[in-house]
Amino acid sequence: MTPHSFWTSPPDRMVRGSMGHCNITVLPPPFDVDARALPANDPARAAQFAASLGTVDEVLEDLGPRSVLEVPYPRTRVDLDVVQAAAWGHVRGMCDPALADSGNDTPLLGEARALRERFPDARIVGRVHFDAGADHTEDIVWLPDGAMFHASGWLGDEPFEIDGDPDAVIAALGLTGEMLRDAGFDLEEDEPHEAQWSALAALALGDADPWGWPDLQTSAFRVRHTASAVRAMEGRYFD
Repeated sequence: MTPHSFWTSPPDRMVRGSMGHCNITVLPPPFDVDARALPANDPARAAQFAASLGTVDEVLEDLGPRSVLEVPYPRTRVDLDVVQAAAWGHVRGMCDPALADSGNDTPLLGEARALRERFPDARIVGRVHFDAGADHTEDIVWLPDGAMFHASGWLGDEPFEIDGDPDAVIAALGLTGEMLRDAGFDLEEDEPHEAQWSALAALALGDADPWGWPDLQTSAFRVRHTASAVRAMEGRYFD
């Protein structure tokens, strides 16, 4: 461990596993915005948002702008402390390797709970995919009226943990069966461990989903993660 880090693994140690999508979004009203029309990312506000999350102890360095599609792909331990954050007007987002899980914790749920307290009028939406030889996903939608679902587990395997009420979320969003099927989500046909929960999360953001547009910019930051986040990542990415 150095004075600047809680890590015990050396900086050049190779990472095991990889992230797919790994983001959490705070969407306050108005909900019907088009992500392509959002204001440009504000780096200062993005840094404030990154520093406010429970996984981050301190923002150490601004690494400059990156497209939302340039998801951090950690190869060595030192890469695990690079995050992306953005403040596009009233919409905030974060992509952080500390949000990935391999079945031992639910880091996305913990972060969503904290954001729900801070932004009670917002839609809190998170999607995380971690490949550790098999696919582990964690997805969450938490609406201002309290309706929420949280789905976590290994795709294709049981048990797959479902918390909250997906039907209440679907009803609150006014989603039809056709809309769900067009997005690739169908609980009538798929078992919970087979369903594409990230598709339902994407529908909760709708056109405001900022994570699929290459022209949208985030800010990349090197951070010092908290001691608890580092302990979890040591087990997740190296054991």
